[in-house]
Amino acid sequence: MIVALSRFKIANDMAEEVRVAFQNRPHLVDGAAGFLGMEVMSPTDSKSEIWLFTRWSDEQSYRAWHRGHDYHESHKGIPKGLKLVQGSTTIGIFEVFAN
Repeated sequence: MIVALSRFKIANDMAEEVRVAFQNRPHLVDGAAGFLGMEVMSPTDSKSEIWLFTRWSDEQSYRAWHRGHDYHESHKGIPKGLKLVQGSTTIGIFEVFAN
């Protein structure tokens, strides 16, 4: 299993709109091959920072989703006018070897 961790920081005052967008997401990833689950969170001391953890059976499944049509469709729900802190966006792939 792998975990894909995406992080970004909101530059303008739209953290609540981003939270609502994730709560009302279209769930397009849910049926993707290899998808196991997702959590979206913020550090308690930084509500403008968003961490998105997705769990996958393997890296190939994640990469296929990330390149696919549904991935791009899922981002259409991003609130209009959202601005991110330049350089704050990161994506990491982690191998889960114990739990």
